[in-house]
Amino acid sequence: MNIQEVHNLFLQCKSVSIDTRKIEKGSMFFAIKGENFDANTFAQQALDLGALFVVIDNEAYLIDERTILVQNSLETLQELSKFHRAYLKLPIIALTGSNGKTTTKELINVVLAKKFNTKATIGNLNNHIGVPLTLLSFTDETQIGIVEMGANHKKEIEFLCEIAQPDYGYITNFGKAHLEGFGGVEGVIEGKSEMYQYLSQNKKKAFVNLEDQIQIEKSSAIASFTFGIKKEKADLEINSIEANPFVEIGYNDFNVKSNLIGLYNANNINAAVAIGTYFKVDTKDIKAAIEGYVPDNNRSQLLKKGTNQIILDAYNANPSSMAVAIANFVQLDNPKKVMILGDMFELGNESLHEHKIIVDSVSNQSESACYFIGKAFYENRISKENIWFFETFDAFAEYLKTIDFNDNIILIKGSRGMALERSLEYI
Repeated sequence: MNIQEVHNLFLQCKSVSIDTRKIEKGSMFFAIKGENFDANTFAQQALDLGALFVVIDNEAYLIDERTILVQNSLETLQELSKFHRAYLKLPIIALTGSNGKTTTKELINVVLAKKFNTKATIGNLNNHIGVPLTLLSFTDETQIGIVEMGANHKKEIEFLCEIAQPDYGYITNFGKAHLEGFGGVEGVIEGKSEMYQYLSQNKKKAFVNLEDQIQIEKSSAIASFTFGIKKEKADLEINSIEANPFVEIGYNDFNVKSNLIGLYNANNINAAVAIGTYFKVDTKDIKAAIEGYVPDNNRSQLLKKGTNQIILDAYNANPSSMAVAIANFVQLDNPKKVMILGDMFELGNESLHEHKIIVDSVSNQSESACYFIGKAFYENRISKENIWFFETFDAFAEYLKTIDFNDNIILIKGSRGMALERSLEYI
């Protein structure tokens, strides 16, 4: 069965599923092998749960005409999504970057939804499986698709661009994320810039933040729409930004007051404003969309607990995002400040060095109380009266039981694996 025939069957389905625990009636189920399981074994279960068709790559699990036998289920999912993208012919905006991808994607979506029927990546389904699932969620009614792309090694963005074939691209930044997979910061820049290469080769357009010199250099040969803070040559000039603690920007005689914490979110907002402007969304609608957006999932949330204000940014962390989060926190107007910072993962041989940079930074620029949690930070422990180190979260939790926090503003940030939102139980 060729991919067009598979697509004809897909058009009869309501959705695509790769997990029988979340299957919908009328869906097409793809049996994708994992490291510890063979999803072909769930073929009959998927049909029993209401799947119209099941794509398998093991002949032993053929059931009837509802089972579609292919060479490789994952590759068929990817080929089908690419075929479907070409079939729909809708404009697609792709974005990648080291930090801020998901927040920026959400902001772009709410802005463009004021004028268009949009569909965007759900959560952070941004890899070799998530991007195809996103593309297959687009329908004839979708006017603009927004696709987030993640990567932890070179050639990954190139591969995802070949599948999604974006008409527009945006790179949030080039930071110290996934250094182990990329082989260092230069590898990160090279890997993320694969999006620029695709846009250039296919004569597409980039959105470029003029605050970022790397973006300027890497996109110089591409048609672009630019934005920047007090940059008169920008296609969209942002007049002002501040964050105390919520980010507020000014442009075109409008002030936009967001629900996002931290100066590091200003560029995410600016990008959404720029893209909305490019697509001729009314300025009042852009303002309303951004002011109505409230973050969740532990991303730059401002919470209240007792007499304390808490900036919960515990979804993820890398050296770049940690540094800007600390710098933003230090400048906030509050006499009582506490930082709870957890280890940063996937840094390879650079891990201890990058954790030391963060410890030194906190030691040099802040008198706030700071609690470092995790083995990498513990390896870099120093002796200073306002800084404490705990090798495990459990050790930190026991310590928290002995103290009371009152009238503080508290920053909680660490990699997802640290699950630092657990600290809320003890504050």
